[in-house]
Amino acid sequence: MSKKKEKKLTPVVKDLLQGILNIFLLNPNKSYNYRQIASQFGIIEKDVRTSIVTALEEFEKQGILQLVDKSKYCLKQEDKFLVGTIDLTKQGNGYLIPEEEEEDDIFIAQHNLMQALHGDKVKIRVFNKRSGRAEGEVVEIIEQSSRMFVGKIELTESYGFVITDSRNMPYDIFIPHDKLLGVKNGQKAVAKITEWKKGMRNPVGEVTDVLGDVGNNDVEMHAILAEFNLPYSFPKSVDAVAKKISEKITAADRSSHRDFRDVPTFTIDPVDAKDFDDALSFRKLDNGNFEVGVHISDVTHYVMPDTAIDREAVKRATSIYLVDRTIPMLPERLSNYICSLRPDEEKLCFSVVFELDKRANVVGEWFGRTVIKSRRRFTYEEAQEVIETGEGEYKHEILKLNELAQLMRAKRFKAGAVTFEREEPKFEIDENGKPLRVYFKALKESNQLIEEFMLLANKKVAELIGKKRDNRKERTFVYRIHEKPNEDKLGSFKEFIKRFGYMLETSEEKNISKEMNKILEQVKGKPEANLIETLAIRSMAKAKYSTDNVGHYGLAFPYYTHFTSPIRRYPDMMVHRLLAHYLDGGKSVDKNMYETLCKHSSVMEQRVAEAERASIKYKMVEFMQDNIGQEFDGLISGVTEWGIYVELINTKIEGMVSVRAMKDDFYYFDEENYSLVGRSSDKRYMLGDKVRIKVLSTDLQQKHLDFVMINEKTNDFIAAAKGNIKNERRKKSKK
Repeated sequence: MSKKKEKKLTPVVKDLLQGILNIFLLNPNKSYNYRQIASQFGIIEKDVRTSIVTALEEFEKQGILQLVDKSKYCLKQEDKFLVGTIDLTKQGNGYLIPEEEEEDDIFIAQHNLMQALHGDKVKIRVFNKRSGRAEGEVVEIIEQSSRMFVGKIELTESYGFVITDSRNMPYDIFIPHDKLLGVKNGQKAVAKITEWKKGMRNPVGEVTDVLGDVGNNDVEMHAILAEFNLPYSFPKSVDAVAKKISEKITAADRSSHRDFRDVPTFTIDPVDAKDFDDALSFRKLDNGNFEVGVHISDVTHYVMPDTAIDREAVKRATSIYLVDRTIPMLPERLSNYICSLRPDEEKLCFSVVFELDKRANVVGEWFGRTVIKSRRRFTYEEAQEVIETGEGEYKHEILKLNELAQLMRAKRFKAGAVTFEREEPKFEIDENGKPLRVYFKALKESNQLIEEFMLLANKKVAELIGKKRDNRKERTFVYRIHEKPNEDKLGSFKEFIKRFGYMLETSEEKNISKEMNKILEQVKGKPEANLIETLAIRSMAKAKYSTDNVGHYGLAFPYYTHFTSPIRRYPDMMVHRLLAHYLDGGKSVDKNMYETLCKHSSVMEQRVAEAERASIKYKMVEFMQDNIGQEFDGLISGVTEWGIYVELINTKIEGMVSVRAMKDDFYYFDEENYSLVGRSSDKRYMLGDKVRIKVLSTDLQQKHLDFVMINEKTNDFIAAAKGNIKNERRKKSKK
C-alpha cells in the first residue's frame, strides 16, 4: 500500500510563511481565514491563495496555529488556568473573580459552568473566542459554597419547586413529594440541593425548614439569614449548657482579679443595646494625671475553649444586627445577662488601665483581669447631653474623658488616620415590623469618646504582644489589619471626583490619607456626599483578621487588634485568651490554627455584613411600597448596560431605572466613562448626576425598586416627538 503523498510547499508559500506568521504573532487574540490573509498582502491570484491555504494547514500540523472555525485559524497558545470564585447571574451565566488581583474577571457561559454555583471556588481554563474576547470553562470545582437556598414553594400533586429569592441562583430546585416537609403552596422554605446529575436541567433537593407565609416580618428576616447561611436560633444543646453556667462571682475570682469596684465606672451604649461589653472608669491621680480604665467583659472566664458554646461561637464568628433584631454570637444568658456589664452588678473584666497626662499622652499602662461595678448606664444621647450642657451625673468624669478623647482624636488624624463617618440608615418600625420612617443619626462627641478609648485599648494590646522588644521572638497573635489602597481603584476615584470639582493629590503616598480626609470634609452636607463617601470606601482595601501584621492603614496604627467586643466578635475572644497566655509567660502558640480562625472570621464578617445590608434593603423597599407613583430627587449612584441606579437624596434609598423604561431615546453604555448615552439626542447620564424619578414598582422578594426618569430633557424630547407627529399629519392633509 503506497503512502499518501504530502503536499509540498511552493516557493511562493515559503516566501509568505514568515509574513503570515507575523500577522498571527502581532494579533494573538484574532482569527483569520485565507481570504483575510490574502487581503493583508493584496493577493488576488487564485494559485497563491491556494498556497496560503496550504501554509495555514502546515502551521496547524506544526502546532503553531489552531482551527477555531471551519476555515478560521488563530495562534495556538498554552492553556491558561485560573483559580477564583464564581459570581453567578440570574440569567445563568457567570464570571470568575480571580484570586490574583492583577487578573481581570473572566466571563463563563452557562454551558461551561460544569454546574458550579455562586460562591464556588473553581479552576477554569481560559480560551479566546473568535471575537478575540477571553472566556473560560470550569474544569474543577475546588470548594462548593452553600447548597442551601431560600424561596417560595410552588406545588403540584406529585412534586414541588422552590423558586429561589437569590439573584445569584438562576435555577429552581425540584423537590420530590416525600421531601416537602409539609410545606404549603406559596410559603417560604429553606431547601438543600441533594443531587444534580450531569444533563439534569434543575437540581434536586429537599426542604429542610418551613419558614412560613410570604410577607410576614419574622419569616422574611429569617429568610434573609437563611439566604446567607446564617443561624436564626441556637441549638437546644447549646442553650442547655448556657443555663448551667453560674453567674456567681466567688471569693477566688475576686482574689485573682484587681478590684475596681470603688472606682467610678459607667457604660455608654446605644439606647437599644442589651449587651454592654465595655465600661470606662475614671479618677484623678495625686500627681495631676488621670487614670482611665477600659474594662471589657471577661467572656473567656465563662466560655472555655472547645466547649459546645465555644464551638458555636467559632461557627458564628460574630453577632448579627438586622434592622429589627440582634442574633447574638453567644446565648442570651451570657450576652445579655452574665457577661453584660449591667449597672449595680459586680462583673469580671479583662482591662487595660492607662495613666494619661493633661495632653492625653499615655505615661503608664497596665493589663490584667479586674472586677468592677458599673454605677450608671448611659445612652449616647444622655452622655451627649452632659457634654453639651456641662450638667448631669458624672459630669466631671464625662467632660474630662471627652476632652482627652478629642485630643487623642486630633493626634490620630494628624498621624494620617482616615475618617469615614457615613450616616447609617435607621428605621422607626411598628410592632409588626413595618417601617414607618427612615432617618439618619449623626455620630457626636459621645460616640467619639467611646471610640477613641476603645481604639487606644486595641492599639496598646496589639503593641504589647506584637512590638519587638530586646531579643524576644515573634509571638503568634490576632491582628486587625488594613492594607494600603489599591492604586487602580484610587486612580478611578480620583478621576470620578474631578467632575464635582474635587482634586485628590496622590503623588506622595504618605499624604494620601490627609488628602482623602480633606475631600471627605469638603463633601459634608453636599448632595453628592453619600456617593463620594461610598466610592472612597470602595477605593480602600477591606480590613480583615490575620496573624501576619501589616498595620492598619485607615487608623494609621502600626499595630492594631480587636480586644474590646468579646460578647459579639470571636476574634476578640481569641485575643483575650492569647493576652492572658502571654501575660502568664506562655510560649508562642500554633500560628496555623489561629490563621485558619482569622480567615474564617473575616469571611463570616463579610457574609454577615451582606445579610445586614439585605435587611436594610428589604425594609427600604417595604417602606417605598406606599410611595408608588411619587416623584423624588436623586443622584445616579451606578451605571450599567442594563440601567441606571439612583439613590434618593433624602432617604439614601436606591432603585433602578431600566434601559427598557427609558423611552425618549435608544441608550447605549459608554463603559469607559461609566455613562449611558442617547444615540439620537446625545443625552448623557453619568455617575453623580442629579435626576428626578418616579417610583414605578417594588419587588420585596428581590429587594428591588423600579424607577422611571422624570426630567426636562425627557419632557422636551416627548414634546418634540409630538410636534413632529403633528407636522407630519399636516403635510399629509395638505397632500
